[in-house]
Amino acid sequence: DLNYIDFLRDIGRHFSVNRMLSFETYKVRLDSGLSFLEFNYQLLQAYDFLELNRRYDCILQMGGDDQWANIISGTDLIRRVERKDAFGWTYPLLTTSSGKKMGKTEKGAVWLDPKRTSPYEYYQYWINTEDDDVERFLSLFTFLPMNEVRELGKLRGADIRKAKQRLAFETTAIVHGSENAHQAQQAAESLFSGSKPAAGQDNSNVPSTVIDPERISVGLGIFDIFLETGLCKSKGEARRLQAQGGVYVNDQRIDDPDFCLGESDLQNREILLRAGKKRYHRLILEN
Repeated sequence: DLNYIDFLRDIGRHFSVNRMLSFETYKVRLDSGLSFLEFNYQLLQAYDFLELNRRYDCILQMGGDDQWANIISGTDLIRRVERKDAFGWTYPLLTTSSGKKMGKTEKGAVWLDPKRTSPYEYYQYWINTEDDDVERFLSLFTFLPMNEVRELGKLRGADIRKAKQRLAFETTAIVHGSENAHQAQQAAESLFSGSKPAAGQDNSNVPSTVIDPERISVGLGIFDIFLETGLCKSKGEARRLQAQGGVYVNDQRIDDPDFCLGESDLQNREILLRAGKKRYHRLILEN
């Protein structure tokens, strides 16, 4: 257990407030407000590095270049306390063409673990890439030859969809394997083709929730189920989505706020929900 008084005495004495405030990460936050918790973060990350060095002889910490100050504070702490050399390695942050950071703290971030982000959701993340980012992401996140990347980068208008599909397939195949990538691609093509899935079409990668038949027979409120499946973060968001014409059941727009899902909505023991144009979720009747 970490005792805060001991931490301040043994670790805090190695840090200069003046030096910490000289780092850009703190300077840019002074005008907008910097909490004491945020100010302590550098000490805690440095201490983590020190403990990893003590326990596992870890000498290298890697991270995005926004972590530079925290990382070198750790190398400095190890040098002061243990009299050892330690190193930091930073690399440029991945950002979209609009300047948005790609990372786990961002809204809509994806995970490599299929339990947290399914192969279908992973595929959809990449196919929704901004047009101006497609060529750069193909070069960074796939193993395609650069001449092919440049050719795909030349596509414009409706044709750029082909480049996005290639990006989505290649990135999904690297993380989840070719079979899952093909399934995700087929599911996406089926869902966005404007027609019902072909017989035998595998939509298993589309996010799904298993529903007790009794709940269907009683009736499921449309806002409740959109909240439960994660298509909306709140009922208020679901209401706003409906007001904008973005609530769909089996590709039929639902405008009635009192609408309840029932047995008549089942198609092959499933109900397909859609939020807006691109986010789908399957309700599967429990056996």
